[in-house]
Amino acid sequence: MSAEAADREAATSSRPCTPPQTSWFEFLLEEDLLEQHLRKPSPDPPPVQLIVQFLEQASKPSVNEQNQVQPPPDNKRNRILKLLALKVAAHLKWDLDVLEKSLSVPVLNMLLNELLCISKVPPGTKHVDVDLSSLPPTTAMAILLYNRWAIRTIVKSSFPVKQVKPGPPQLNVMNQMQQEKELTENILKVLKEQAADSILVLEGALKLNKDLYVHTIRTLDLLAMEPGMVNGETESSTAGLKISAEEIQCQVCYDLGAIYFQQGATNAALHENAKEKFFKTKELIAKIGSSSLHCTIDEKRLAGYCQACGVLTSSDDDASQQATPYNQIHNCMKSGNYQDLVKIFLEDNLALGLPVQFRQSVLRELFQKAQQGNDALDEVCFKICVCNTVCDVLQGQIIDIQFCQLFLKPNKEKIDFLLEVCSRSINLETASESLKRKMAAFLKNLCLGLEDLQLVFMISSHELFIKLLKDDERKLLVDQMRKRSLRINLSTKPVTSFYDIPASASVNIGQLEHQLILSVDPWRIRQILIELHGMTSERQFWTISNKWEVPNVYGNVILGIKDNLTRDLVYILMAKGLHCCAIKDFVHAKQLFAACLELVTEFSPKLRQVMLNEMLLLDIYTHEAGAGAAGERPPSDLISRVRGYLEMRVPDIPLRQVIAEECVAFLLNWRENEYLTMQVPLPLVQTNPYVKLGQLLAATCKELPGPKESRRTAKDLWEVVVQICSVSNQHKRGNDGRVSLIKHRESTLGIMYRSELLSFIKKLREPLVLTTILSLFVKLHNVREDIVNDITAEYISIWPSSIPNLQSVDFEAVAVTVKELVNYALTINSNNHFWLIIQADIYFATNQYSAALHYYLQAGAVCSDFFNKMVPPDVFTDQVSYSVGVEFKCISGMGWIQHSHPL
Repeated sequence: MSAEAADREAATSSRPCTPPQTSWFEFLLEEDLLEQHLRKPSPDPPPVQLIVQFLEQASKPSVNEQNQVQPPPDNKRNRILKLLALKVAAHLKWDLDVLEKSLSVPVLNMLLNELLCISKVPPGTKHVDVDLSSLPPTTAMAILLYNRWAIRTIVKSSFPVKQVKPGPPQLNVMNQMQQEKELTENILKVLKEQAADSILVLEGALKLNKDLYVHTIRTLDLLAMEPGMVNGETESSTAGLKISAEEIQCQVCYDLGAIYFQQGATNAALHENAKEKFFKTKELIAKIGSSSLHCTIDEKRLAGYCQACGVLTSSDDDASQQATPYNQIHNCMKSGNYQDLVKIFLEDNLALGLPVQFRQSVLRELFQKAQQGNDALDEVCFKICVCNTVCDVLQGQIIDIQFCQLFLKPNKEKIDFLLEVCSRSINLETASESLKRKMAAFLKNLCLGLEDLQLVFMISSHELFIKLLKDDERKLLVDQMRKRSLRINLSTKPVTSFYDIPASASVNIGQLEHQLILSVDPWRIRQILIELHGMTSERQFWTISNKWEVPNVYGNVILGIKDNLTRDLVYILMAKGLHCCAIKDFVHAKQLFAACLELVTEFSPKLRQVMLNEMLLLDIYTHEAGAGAAGERPPSDLISRVRGYLEMRVPDIPLRQVIAEECVAFLLNWRENEYLTMQVPLPLVQTNPYVKLGQLLAATCKELPGPKESRRTAKDLWEVVVQICSVSNQHKRGNDGRVSLIKHRESTLGIMYRSELLSFIKKLREPLVLTTILSLFVKLHNVREDIVNDITAEYISIWPSSIPNLQSVDFEAVAVTVKELVNYALTINSNNHFWLIIQADIYFATNQYSAALHYYLQAGAVCSDFFNKMVPPDVFTDQVSYSVGVEFKCISGMGWIQHSHPL
């Protein structure tokens, strides 16, 4: 391989393509392949998917000669497949959390039954009748695993499950889902019948007090050998992965506590049993510490169980339980001691021990009580809301709309409490610079939102404000506030409701509209619109700026919103977000889109999906302008969302073509060729022209350089582009009776217009993709009959050498496109010698010898380290002497030989 080819290979492989999945049958053919596959950092397919594939293949029924369906045969192939599934589970260390998350109940039931079988548990034997202490350690552990899973499955089945919206009806899929549902219900029925036995088995396991062992890949291999070859090692107490007695008891106690808690709904006395098991679990976790290899307990869920048990059992003697914040909050809410409730929230602002969701649920409960007529709770709601808001600010969350509503009527008491919360929520001596900046920004924005200078002075003169903001920042802020000519006094009238806020008489509508045009803060925009709608209900404020543009496909839906305020707010938030996107202000765009998404989620699933689509496009732009520009691959979550958008089949959702265009370009730029060629749904290819074009480009790039017989995809891509560049012909009879031919450019013969194709190509940055499409257009340019000098390009030999109907192609448009594409490509990489040669050939073909010579020399310099090495003979053309000839012709064309210039 030449140095240039090596450089090109290195450049095009800098963004690795997702490798193809390993098929399940390959593990049957190569004994060591499974372990090699599982040792990979991110194996594809993942382990749990392999378990499903192995067991699915092993459980396929057979058909005999009389066309009768028979049970799966017990042959060597099926036994190996089941063993492979067990090995994968052993690799996962039999972690039920991982297995339950990804495997259905029927598959996991089959897997654990195979474990019982290979662990020599006699089929049909009741586990409750077996003495676990007399069994080999791996056999006892297999029984424990099965019964733990049985109990966990019963508990999980009692939780409410959100129903999945059915897609388009497909008979085979519906039948398969129905069969799986019936099978799951039958298994659950059996497990519930055996629940009492499973509980007894687990209670008996707590008395074992000895270490057990779970099967590993090695012990499973030994068990699979012929009986005469096993040396007895698998029966010893040291075979397999050791699980300590404390870890076993910890897991069993947790699972027993969960089943007792679930059964407590019908038998309250069992809550005491659940509490005992859960607190025993906490003790064991503290004893085991971080050294546990096998015991994985969700400590947050365990804490929730303990809190619930403490409330349900009402044990006043448990001082430690009563001391937890959860129980203290519960008691305060129950007794109406709201002063202590605020104190707990205020203290937790520094400790950050309470989850955000729990804080919000307490506030919601208080709001509900206040709405039922308890006016005394209004102040409590405000204080809890302030505590939550400051906590959100320090954690980088968006300020909740409830705070904005409650703070529309500020006064001295509210400002005093807010400053107290801010001061007690941050320790300036130990806080990080990030926390200080967040708090400073919050206080600064608070001042900008206040119209009363006295309230602003209260904040700006506070000790916390002085320490967080520099002198220059404080002075600038105060000066800005003082220079305001007219003020909006939002505290002059009481707020009756969120959508009915009366305005002050001193407010000038024109000034508010001016602020509305300039502001990019979503909450400030909402506040201004509320004030404007309180003054007049006749204006449509989304029309006050001709810069606010929303695509027509969205505008029709937004303008159909009946409430005037909501319509204005949604339209303006989206228009400003799109404008910020266009000017690459992605931070403000994200804030505006997030606020719009939160708003429309309440009333319009259609607009919610629209905003999710726009946020996906924004995330693509953000990555490509940031980490992507530095060559960092996008996160897998973003790639999955792009695929999900392309595969989305939600009816009546307005879609912008640019999003599909950007998604396909994104996949091509990051070499997701495997998905585009093999995994993209066929209906999507047939309905979306950009997906079809992306698939053909990906398939062609995937085959390069490739033998001649593998260029079918190149021919398909050629035909699509030729059709795009074709013109529709129309004959017209003139006044003199003659028939003339009229050519119509930008015809609809192709899957898209040429201008759309060019726009799409200019979104690509992947070198191989750009080289391929450039090569195609160069070849298409060269096939015209009147061409004098061919343009050279890499991979030009893969394209067809002729076109059946040359008159149908608009070669003028092709020539313009070649020039535009090579100019664009050189903005991506100005040192790609293949692209430089194309540019030079274009100039040479149009007799622009000086420019041609410049690019030929530049290509030669790139390939030869500025002529410190020999220029490769294939840089200019296939002929060895062409480089000299081109330079000579260029110099001759410029007249330098006849009229040499003196030095």
